[in-house]
Amino acid sequence: MTEKKENNWVNIANDFYRRTQFPNCIGAVDGKHIRIKIPTGSGSLFYNYKHFSILLLALVDANYCFIAVDVGAFGKTSNVFKKSNIGRKVESNQLGIARSRPLPNDENGKCMPFVVVGDEAFALSEHVLWPYPNRNLSLQQHINNYRLTRAHRMVECTFGILANKWRIFHRLLDVTTQFCDSIVKACCILHNFVH
Repeated sequence: MTEKKENNWVNIANDFYRRTQFPNCIGAVDGKHIRIKIPTGSGSLFYNYKHFSILLLALVDANYCFIAVDVGAFGKTSNVFKKSNIGRKVESNQLGIARSRPLPNDENGKCMPFVVVGDEAFALSEHVLWPYPNRNLSLQQHINNYRLTRAHRMVECTFGILANKWRIFHRLLDVTTQFCDSIVKACCILHNFVH
């Protein structure tokens, strides 16, 4: 995927705010397991929930397009985001993201960082958020969770659109893992062109 400039990130954040009312969001991140035939000699590395798979880790915008993808992690791997190029670049501020800006309708004008929204599978940090646990939440926390979940839903919908457009993802892929990685990357790029 093409690298984004600071103004691209601001435009993405504006799109997220317009569609989900979640401010300063520059992407939704999640992973999708791509089922594969058992690789020879792999043991249980690719095994995850009754299937063998590789992981498609994706950061998407509010228009259901891929911003960045990382393909090929074993289905059983944990902390994939931290180890991925996407995660390392987000955490080390190497994506050219704008520093911070005030939230809309904030009278104090305190600048807040741009963030990526995920779920509980991703570690919280300055640039990664996920919903509050659902215990004794205030009204503001409920509203935050609702809007954050709406923003995160963009990545889940993108995976659904991808799988329904390229129906190869509805079945087990009987190819080598390297070729599977290439298929997934090609489909993500084509998805952005035809969406």
